[in-house]
Amino acid sequence: MARSRRMELLARLPPAWRARFLQLGFNWHPAFRATGGRVHKVSANLQHIVVRLPLRRRTRNINGSLFGGSLFAITDGVHATMLLAGLQRHVIVWDKNAEIQYRRPGYQTLYANFQINPDELDAIRGQLDQYHEAEATFTVQIQDPEGQIYTTVERTIYIADAHFYQQKSQSR
Repeated sequence: MARSRRMELLARLPPAWRARFLQLGFNWHPAFRATGGRVHKVSANLQHIVVRLPLRRRTRNINGSLFGGSLFAITDGVHATMLLAGLQRHVIVWDKNAEIQYRRPGYQTLYANFQINPDELDAIRGQLDQYHEAEATFTVQIQDPEGQIYTTVERTIYIADAHFYQQKSQSR
């Protein structure tokens, strides 16, 4: 198994286009689009992504606040994509576990800031070099523009070298 064609295409694009391509890819992907969220910003190095979830008819629950499923769904796949882009090697990335803690109902547009710093990428690379697989846990807080936290989501991501993963899958 190799990196997906989309990630290969992303790697071949001029650096100035990569962030925009990733943003459009998320925003036009049917599953992500259905969440009601939109990727608002992507950093040039693809290691900081801001997702916006507006309060609209499609994202509103019976109480008039943001639907919990939308709050949870906008966090799906973002860290995995950032890892695929940041590790720059042939890896398989899966969401392994996720937890959400609702702190208060959201009655306005909320934002999720996703970041992976270079030290985290280096630690994952080190684990992959040594064990050929790794797990990383990331926490993202969904907040309003003033920084008040409405929801906290913690996701555990499984990362494995593609060749190792293929061998492991065949031995099952």
